[in-house]
Amino acid sequence: MPGPARLESIVRQFACKRILVIGDVMLDIFIRGKVSRISPEAPVPVVAVEKEEAYPGGAANVARNLAALGASASLLGRVGRDGHADCLAAVLAAAGIDTSLLIRSDAVPTTIKTRVIARTQQVVRVDREKRERLSGPDLASAQSAIARAIPASDAVIVEDYGKGMVTLALAEAIAGACRAHDRIWTVDPSPDNPIAWPGPTAVKPNRHEAFVAAGQPPSEDPGALADLGPRLLDLWRAGMVLVTLGEHGMELFQRDSTRYHSPTKAREVFDVSGAGDTAIAVFTLALASGATPIEATELANHAAGVVVAKLGTATLTSDELLASFLQ
Repeated sequence: MPGPARLESIVRQFACKRILVIGDVMLDIFIRGKVSRISPEAPVPVVAVEKEEAYPGGAANVARNLAALGASASLLGRVGRDGHADCLAAVLAAAGIDTSLLIRSDAVPTTIKTRVIARTQQVVRVDREKRERLSGPDLASAQSAIARAIPASDAVIVEDYGKGMVTLALAEAIAGACRAHDRIWTVDPSPDNPIAWPGPTAVKPNRHEAFVAAGQPPSEDPGALADLGPRLLDLWRAGMVLVTLGEHGMELFQRDSTRYHSPTKAREVFDVSGAGDTAIAVFTLALASGATPIEATELANHAAGVVVAKLGTATLTSDELLASFLQ
């Protein structure tokens, strides 16, 4: 475990870093209220709405996490030509995120996830989306943005939710630019979109995604997970694979190195929404700030432990992250 002075020296570098986030962006809408009766029309609760909130979701939530930690975050994604895109742009701008690379597309509407919450319990989620592979003018715009933005960035995060933004052509453009400019780049993969990633610094699947990618049935057996590490490193041609394990923490695999397990840091769990977004944001930002892979893993695990104790797709500050090591 790194000491307090070392941790602080890494975390204080966050504010000096510029991170480019590429991937599926969404608008998360939370409708909160109370339930006092069951509908006479069907056996479902009636939610009396008290508050409605909009937050960045998907890749946009990764950018939001980076900004909350003090980093400069730029976002490359695809939205529709609609009012929800305007709403998303407004909440991103309010969070201090650079939205100049967002692609306004005629091919898809803005992806929206609406959650209805009664007190702290999610009653239902409504998704509005169109899954359309990035191509044509939208792909050309994305490739041009990558060529411009990566040289000016310290690291790149690719956030794939399987909505169509992340394709092999896009991955190859990212890999080529990152190799040319010697940039760190990490990937949060989607099991719905298997891509032979061309040599990222690290890939961060969760347990389910790791087993699906390896073509194995999901298992809780630690031995089965240990066997996956070398296979996933080869599959993705990655320098590292960081598997998030929920209540069991995180497992780091590196080439020519013993695997490293970081046990869970969560003390209370209210909402796991967006914890993976926080983990890859902190892991990548820490690597860009000079952390070793193990130090970056510990920082990411502590950060995830903080945000799951908050409601909704939460973020944390650098001070909260450092404080979590003192608890």
